[in-house]
Amino acid sequence: MPVIALITWIVTALGGIYLLAIWLIEYDPDFQRAAATRLPVPVISGHVLLAVGGLAVWIIYLLTDEDVFAFATLAVLAFVATLGLTMAVRWIGVYRASPTRPPAAVFTAPASATGARRDPWAPSEARTGGRSGTPGPEGRPGEMAVPPERHFPLSVVIGHGVFAVATIVLVLLTVLGVGGS
Repeated sequence: MPVIALITWIVTALGGIYLLAIWLIEYDPDFQRAAATRLPVPVISGHVLLAVGGLAVWIIYLLTDEDVFAFATLAVLAFVATLGLTMAVRWIGVYRASPTRPPAAVFTAPASATGARRDPWAPSEARTGGRSGTPGPEGRPGEMAVPPERHFPLSVVIGHGVFAVATIVLVLLTVLGVGGS
């Protein structure tokens, strides 16, 4: 059972790396005023670092068969699960919400109007009338403003959660001595 827990943990980590990659690709601090992320960087970082650290402790347990490492892994998993559940609850709100229009620029004018007053803080698409194809406040021309986690595939999020729960259960059963080692 400990090796099966290791395998489920690795599958969980692969799904988590995929979700993290999507979040990092879509996350743009300059764009956050249009669609702020609901997943704070410290929560994501803590979840990832604790999960990787817990995996390392579990591997040490598998190599040494010392109970202290199994209990340490269980303690780390409690924190990882707490952060993961926090992110899942916040993600559900983002997933169910509809995209919003970004805030409009204060002084905008058509690109053909030379000498017209424009808001210097308006994104480039608003300053060029949207004709250049340059990304504006929506991220890409024609898109609505959405937080980066809105791009997570539902199947990957569910799979990550299912494998995470399986990992926690298997580690707990191993620590309790159920199923042999």
